[in-house]
Amino acid sequence: MSRTGRLLAIGAIALVASAHVGSPDTYFEGSAGPYRLRVIVRNPGVVPGLAQITVRLLAPPTPRVVRRVLVLPVYWDPKTAAPPPPDVAERVPGDSTAYGAALWLMAGGSYSVRVTVEGDAGTGTALVPVMAVATRRLALAQPLGIALLGLGALLFAGAVTIIGAAVRESGLEPGAEPDRRRTRRARVAMAGATLVLALALLGGRGWWNGVDAAYRTGLYQPLHATATARSTGRGRVLRLAIDDTAWTDAKRQWTPLVPDHGHLMHLFLVRDSSLDGFAHLHPLPLDSTTFEAALPPLAAGGYRVYADVVHESGFAETLVATVDVPAPTGTWRPSDPDDAWLETGDEGRGTGDRSRLADGSTMIWDRSVAPIVVDQDAPLRFVVTDPQGRPARLESYMGMAGHAMIGRDDGQVFVHLHPAGTISLAALETFVLRQPGDTVRGALGKRLRAMETGMGEPGEVGSGVVSFPYAFPKPGAYRIWVQVKRAGRILTGAFGTEVGTAQPAAP
Repeated sequence: MSRTGRLLAIGAIALVASAHVGSPDTYFEGSAGPYRLRVIVRNPGVVPGLAQITVRLLAPPTPRVVRRVLVLPVYWDPKTAAPPPPDVAERVPGDSTAYGAALWLMAGGSYSVRVTVEGDAGTGTALVPVMAVATRRLALAQPLGIALLGLGALLFAGAVTIIGAAVRESGLEPGAEPDRRRTRRARVAMAGATLVLALALLGGRGWWNGVDAAYRTGLYQPLHATATARSTGRGRVLRLAIDDTAWTDAKRQWTPLVPDHGHLMHLFLVRDSSLDGFAHLHPLPLDSTTFEAALPPLAAGGYRVYADVVHESGFAETLVATVDVPAPTGTWRPSDPDDAWLETGDEGRGTGDRSRLADGSTMIWDRSVAPIVVDQDAPLRFVVTDPQGRPARLESYMGMAGHAMIGRDDGQVFVHLHPAGTISLAALETFVLRQPGDTVRGALGKRLRAMETGMGEPGEVGSGVVSFPYAFPKPGAYRIWVQVKRAGRILTGAFGTEVGTAQPAAP
């Protein structure tokens, strides 16, 4: 694909991107006090919009001791009014472990969905960051449109008829017939009413088109960024510049960036088409708009660029771009000790469940033979064994047990997962640490930057097992990169899989 073609494709992807690319729903797995749970928030795609939330209890205490599950969306801005009372989630029929509710997200931006579980074991609360963005325009269903058009025509004709009857027959004695003069006046009044109502309809149509155009221009798009790569005497350097006027303007609309796991940016490189080259880098900021990282020894060619950032408001987004990487030169000196890369060549392009790691250990995708389908829990459980086949002890990698990156072969889906789900832990930190006085830009960010890697999850895993809650949003061919750390070394496993559509249940 040409560079222009790639840019057009990435531009189309950006229209449906939010905190991730092509994967708008939020998945969270964690604890609300003594209750282990999984939360799924289905983004409505419109703002205001009704988000569907599902809370599933995963471990003891058993669902029998749970009395209530409450859900409440809280907007990020501390200047907003106090939130309303929480909604009570209803138990899902036929599933004693699941509760469901619908939440109104009234403004665009970041929310924290507060999930409270009340039961015999006490009360526990979990916070789930959710990005409310308008990514689509709802179309009017044709049958409804036809029905509304017919009703409007009936009301139009009825209004003209009523005006004509009022002019023709008002003031007449009961049983009297209107004369020719009254009839003429009634016809003139009906013609005038038709003209006035037609002009009102045209005005209403113009107003509605204006509202629709304003909504279209307000559809979410991530900040525009441009990626370039160049060769220097010491090696190759990748530069990512945020050149969006919404970011560079002195009266910027966005709040500053905050570190997520100790880094302002997590940047991923994926080789176009073949997907056999991958890198997870952490560019260093040169200023508030430009970031640079030393490029690892990836082969020359075209790459997709995905850069995860988190704003002080708690809003997480993925910037997208493309870059042409020149031929390797010099020796790679990582810009950050957490940088890692992998080239698989033809290896790993299939659908195998084993990936040989760089230190001789093995990563096994522990999955059933059942096919993976859209919108159903994906079996993303991975086991790392040492060269002797024993469970490997995994170390903390940026405050957690592992990372997983999932990309569809055409670039329409890219998501960065943690064992806690799709959420950004930096976004979670902004809600936990925000105080009523944090109304000045940068105040909260200073406290977050003082933290080393944030509120990470328990990092060390003696069993060598790491899992990620997720459901694939679209069918197609996917690559999965899983990163763990062992004996001070970052290891990356690569897998491929096909995701199908769900089959309708048999009658």
